[in-house]
Amino acid sequence: MIKVLTAMSGGVDSSVTAKLLVDSGYDVIGATMKLFDSEGAVTEKSCCTADDAFDAKSVCFSMGLAHYVFNFADDFRKDVIENFCDSYISGATPNPCIECNRKLKFEKLLRRARELDCEKIATGHYARIEEKNGRYLLRKAVDIKKDQSYVLYTLTQEQLSRTLFPLGSLTKPEVRAIAEKAGFVNAAKHESQDICFVPDGDYASFIERYSGQVFPKGNFINTDGNIIGEHKGIIHYTIGQRKGLGMAFGSPKYVKSINIADNSITLCNVEDLYTNSVIIKNINIIMPDRLGEKLKAKTRYNQIESPCNAVRIDEDTIKVTFDEPQKAVTPGQSCVLYDGEYVVGGGIIVN
Repeated sequence: MIKVLTAMSGGVDSSVTAKLLVDSGYDVIGATMKLFDSEGAVTEKSCCTADDAFDAKSVCFSMGLAHYVFNFADDFRKDVIENFCDSYISGATPNPCIECNRKLKFEKLLRRARELDCEKIATGHYARIEEKNGRYLLRKAVDIKKDQSYVLYTLTQEQLSRTLFPLGSLTKPEVRAIAEKAGFVNAAKHESQDICFVPDGDYASFIERYSGQVFPKGNFINTDGNIIGEHKGIIHYTIGQRKGLGMAFGSPKYVKSINIADNSITLCNVEDLYTNSVIIKNINIIMPDRLGEKLKAKTRYNQIESPCNAVRIDEDTIKVTFDEPQKAVTPGQSCVLYDGEYVVGGGIIVN
């Protein structure tokens, strides 16, 4: 019997993941990762709370499964929260969920799985893994609305070979129906939507509190370099932002670039937000034989892929050139390459 360590956040997806594995004959152990102390900073949409851990334990108890809570708070602070703050301070806009997957779920948790003699780990992500000609491939979920392949592009061959995604062939309504039939306490539980360590969505205030830094006001400038207003600090803005600029300019203006050197923010008209190509670094390639072929890519999670060409410049750099200009491509976000339903690879946008 294959022994599987299953990541259980306390939500319905991870709970059904555990049940499906049990029903398929796996020897399942539940594991909840304690990532930070969320006491006093909880909203309806946040996750990783004490109640979430209790729900995970309750589901495990109902199925007769062992349940562990692993304290990864120090790792989460160093690898995810500090990276998040540093990125914003440097003018980039990070995706902390990708870093959490990269450093915690599929690195630290996999290490704990080995310590418990588990052959595999499992999570409630909506994606599929296939083995073909001795190589493991990452494929989109059947439920495209729930597909999470974008945030999983960092998975290595070893990680893919030791990971199970039981929900990849199911829709969300089907998952909830399974939970309801099983009588799970979290069958109707809301989905977490905010960044877990910033549940109120106020990134700037969090960064100021966490870093202890004060971010001074500076100039809004136009694309000609002329001063047209005053901003309230660079961490309050991201590329493509229109709302929340705090000023009226007579016509809609968007953040085009964040200039750390002189603490200025360049604003532009919407037509100036488009670019034909991006450079990505810190890359991971799952299907190296597809590079050089016609692919599609997306530069944000909630985006339809666009046709492109991807050329490897060096071992850790790829240039992606789009057939059609892309709007508000943002440093710090990930550009993920697709060949149909399969993830070819991806990396962090640097410019």
